[in-house]
Amino acid sequence: MRKILITGAAGFIGSQLAYALWKQKETVVLLDDFSYGKEDNLVFEDHNFCSEIIRQDICEKERLYELFEREQFDVVYHIAAITPLPDCQLHPGRAMEVNVAGTANVLEAARIYGVGQVIFASTSAVYENCGQFPTREADVQPPTLVYSSGKYFAEQLCRSYTKVYGMNIVVLRFANVYGPHIDCLRTQPPVAGYLVRELYHNRVPVLHGDGEQRRGFIYVDDLVDLAIRVQKHRGFDCVNVSSNTTHSINEMYDRIAAEMKKQIQPDYQKPDHYWVRYPKLYEGAYPISAEVLAHEVQKYTLCDNIHAKEAYGWEPKIGFEEGLKRTVAFAVKAISGQTDVSN
Repeated sequence: MRKILITGAAGFIGSQLAYALWKQKETVVLLDDFSYGKEDNLVFEDHNFCSEIIRQDICEKERLYELFEREQFDVVYHIAAITPLPDCQLHPGRAMEVNVAGTANVLEAARIYGVGQVIFASTSAVYENCGQFPTREADVQPPTLVYSSGKYFAEQLCRSYTKVYGMNIVVLRFANVYGPHIDCLRTQPPVAGYLVRELYHNRVPVLHGDGEQRRGFIYVDDLVDLAIRVQKHRGFDCVNVSSNTTHSINEMYDRIAAEMKKQIQPDYQKPDHYWVRYPKLYEGAYPISAEVLAHEVQKYTLCDNIHAKEAYGWEPKIGFEEGLKRTVAFAVKAISGQTDVSN
């Protein structure tokens, strides 16, 4: 029987992947330091992973090596990362330590102890400076922000380990992921989680720009399906995980508000207000660029998913409306049992 490690397993995506693999009777080992992960993500109707997860930081290299030596993993899903963009901008050293050096630790442990396949969670944010749509895997240009730059550097490490050592590594570039277990409570949640949270508390959601900016999204179950399919690949591959469609932020807001039966109108703010909850980014001799903030708020994203279809026989199954219904239903239930920490 194979043994599979998931780093970042208490996060939104890692926990859903762990559950899917567990249902397939795989032996799954979960690792997370809980700096962003939550125990709530590990509780499912028919299984509770809370007592099984290893609480450990991927930057603790010696402990990580001990784990790899002891367990002899066949497959590693490396999902652990600091993902909130403003957190990465505010703490760039720690972001690079986790997102780049932590990835190097995982790759080196996999090399030494003979892991058969490494699957690395990257992001469509690496395309932030691309202007060709739909964006294909080869279209990436060096990005600008700390988070996307770190993921870009980590991708290069993955390529290097395949070329130098002949390891089997797949990079998955996720579009904006939504679905049950999406984070609603952190300071800067993903947009769907943020909208549900604010509407649940009858607050006026703040949207930046005019809300007509269009983004690519992917439902978490579809992402997990592809993440499992790519286990068969040998050598290096890079794959967009996308629905190959776009939806505006206003469209998402209207669907969520209708589902929650709320009549609240959003408050539209200028893009330079985007990270106002992180005032230190606006301070110092060199405050954050208004132009960069405007680009991040207004950017258009659309990732081509032809490669995923042709190479792995995959295509997304959950439409945007159905996906948002499921997201709202779960998030409302989760928020009702949590302390609101948004302020």
